[in-house]
Amino acid sequence: MTEPVHGPDEPGGPGEGATSFGVERGPARVVAFSDGVIAIAITLLVLEIRPPHDTRHLLHGLAALWPSYLAYVLTFMLIGQVWANHHIMFDHIRSADRVVLFLNTMLLMDVALLPFAASVLAEAFRDGHGQRTAVVFHGAAFALLAVLFNVIWRHVRRDRRLLSTTIDAAGVAAISRRFRLALVWLATAILLGALVPVLGVAVIAAFIIYYWLPISGEIAAAKRRRGHRT
Repeated sequence: MTEPVHGPDEPGGPGEGATSFGVERGPARVVAFSDGVIAIAITLLVLEIRPPHDTRHLLHGLAALWPSYLAYVLTFMLIGQVWANHHIMFDHIRSADRVVLFLNTMLLMDVALLPFAASVLAEAFRDGHGQRTAVVFHGAAFALLAVLFNVIWRHVRRDRRLLSTTIDAAGVAAISRRFRLALVWLATAILLGALVPVLGVAVIAAFIIYYWLPISGEIAAAKRRRGHRT
């Protein structure tokens, strides 16, 4: 018995059509795979916190682990933002070609590096040496993610077939501004961290607070769409 052959636009088909970058596919599997990698990376962070060996002075030993707690909280919240913004971006991507698949793979490769970056940051602050390098390395790992977010979003903006029709030009521009601002913000954190490590960490902490705020332009566009449907 032969299996049914689905057309490119049908639910069981490979995607919405073919382009010079290969067959376009729905983004569901891309998002699911990305969620899995991000979940593993964010879980591995806690494994970098080693319990104190000297249980006779356990309270002191636990307090001395503050660099590990700091690196854990910073990196956990930053990875959480990566996950949230990844969903925001792919909520508006209708289909993914090979370029999107490749760039998203590069993004996930960087995500998998983040537990190591967190351990480098914690170790440097614990030892009191190499703090500038550690802050720069940690910030650079997230700056690379910001670059990849911008490159993916720019690619789907240029090929409207990849972009969902549920977002208008104002919403696209709002997301673009937020992604571009991340580049400047993280670059500033890296530069300041190279001079004063604590200041670089403070800028990253402020980044976390700001980037959990909603994207106003995208929300306005969504409200307009709901208004037209009612």
